[in-house]
Amino acid sequence: MARFRIRNIALCAILLVMVYYNLPAEPAVPNFHEGKVSHRGTQQLAQYMNDVAQIPKIEAKKSSFDWSSVKFTYPPERTPKLPPPATKRPRIQHTFPTEPQNVADVQEKRRLEVKKVFEKSWKGYKEHAWMKDALKPLSGRSVDQFSGWAATLVDSLDTLWMLGLREEFYEAVKAVAGIDFGKSTSHTVNTFETNIRYLGGLIAAYDLSGHAALKAKAIEVGDLLYAGFNTENRMPVDFIGFENAKLGIGLLVEDSVVSASPGTITLEFSRLSQITGDSKYYAAVSHVMDLFYEKQNKTKLPGLWPMYVSMRREDVTSGYQFSIAGNADSLYEYLPKAYTLLGSSDPSSEKYEIMSRAFMDTAMQNLFFRPMIPGNEDILISGNVDVLDDGPRLDPESEHLACFIGGLYALGGRLFENDVYVTTGDKLARGCGYAYKSFPTGIMPERYNMIICPDQKNCKWDEDVWVTERAKRAEYRENLPKGFTTAKDPRYILRPEAIESVFILWRITGNEDFREMAWDMFQAVANATDAPFGNAAIDDVSVVGSQKTDYMESFWMAETLKYFYLVFADSELISLDEFVLNTEAHPFRLAKVEN
Repeated sequence: MARFRIRNIALCAILLVMVYYNLPAEPAVPNFHEGKVSHRGTQQLAQYMNDVAQIPKIEAKKSSFDWSSVKFTYPPERTPKLPPPATKRPRIQHTFPTEPQNVADVQEKRRLEVKKVFEKSWKGYKEHAWMKDALKPLSGRSVDQFSGWAATLVDSLDTLWMLGLREEFYEAVKAVAGIDFGKSTSHTVNTFETNIRYLGGLIAAYDLSGHAALKAKAIEVGDLLYAGFNTENRMPVDFIGFENAKLGIGLLVEDSVVSASPGTITLEFSRLSQITGDSKYYAAVSHVMDLFYEKQNKTKLPGLWPMYVSMRREDVTSGYQFSIAGNADSLYEYLPKAYTLLGSSDPSSEKYEIMSRAFMDTAMQNLFFRPMIPGNEDILISGNVDVLDDGPRLDPESEHLACFIGGLYALGGRLFENDVYVTTGDKLARGCGYAYKSFPTGIMPERYNMIICPDQKNCKWDEDVWVTERAKRAEYRENLPKGFTTAKDPRYILRPEAIESVFILWRITGNEDFREMAWDMFQAVANATDAPFGNAAIDDVSVVGSQKTDYMESFWMAETLKYFYLVFADSELISLDEFVLNTEAHPFRLAKVEN
């Protein structure tokens, strides 16, 4: 008994040291098994000891090509160095009280319902698409569209861990340990998708479990992507020519790319530098963000960057189309999140706060509008802006991809201690929630139009105005809900952005409205997309029983179901004060700081 107590004390001391210095453990600590509402202290330690005893010995198999051996024609600069960890950070997450047992029981049932849907999709992938990029959930077939490195498998690793599916997790780790990143099913590798799904997935799974095989594979993918910076101006290519990259031949940067692509590497490369101690990844992406920083206030809509940019010409100012949705979304998403990860302890990371505040203020003034709707609810929708000769013009077209912005504003509001940002985020998240409940299926369309209310403060429904405005839209259909003038793209392709914002607003405000909203959304999505081997995209959210598309994106299990699960799980599972999530919902561990 004495030896057991001494061992417990020693383990507790070791765990405290690992947490303080931000070192991943095997498994990481604290670990709330399956996200249940749990006792702290002894239960955590017991779970930790149980997990340690079950860790299988898995070694990463080296890929057929060593990406770290590439001799660059244009070696990227090795500075600036990675800044030291932040020493202080505002508290982000709401302080949740202990729930009454009857409330906890309801949330536990909901958590298990989400888990059941995940397990069906995982079973379908494992039996019909194992080691392939994606499952076809209607036919039980598979498809490779992201280089053939088992995108769904890598993308789902951290979700398996969070759901407490340890046997499935380590089975997946064993498979991932054997992936050959020296071969590809495609001649070119998409930098953006490889970064957010593969590198992000591997880093997060390592941050949660501490398994060395995952770190080794993350470094391989990181070095592959680093080869994409072997260009004359050290800007990254959008697509990496696989064989030329191996030879170290200087790559040609594309003349025009969507701004989200070069703007969505910061988190993954910075975290990889943190866990390896090698600043080269952070230095490479830091130069990219310097370009955006220097030109932010020189665009046609100062504070925002155009949807299309030229990294070859280092031109991020010339375009006239502006949006925080598709093509630009994660460029903006990563600014507050990079600040969260890196902190403000070094001048090279201060630019992320400056860029964050600038874009958030500009977007509030130019992109967001209150729509005219029958119930006069005070919500916000994010539109698009074209800046022509006569000035900015707001187009009231929105899309599912824009729904992440509510959560980001709430996060930025806590991070920068700005209540206006939090309130704006609340209204934006409710706007997407409104779009969900308005359609017959309970799901919002991929792209749609509404009407800008003439009086943004005192908005009143006017059916005559709606009839007039809808008549101007060739895409209008009689089955659209009142207030909507189009459903230009009526599909739902299993996207996560709306539930992402609902999850973040729940964790930041503690407002039960968001948990109830999440449950309504989950039931609607689970019912409408159910397929024989998982869940499938649907063709038209305005039609109950719509046809389905035989495809299940990897982000269904990596993001959508994960966010639903986290709403109903223990609020300390992936606390927003301990992790920052990349655009594929992969959590990266933050350095421990004072709140």
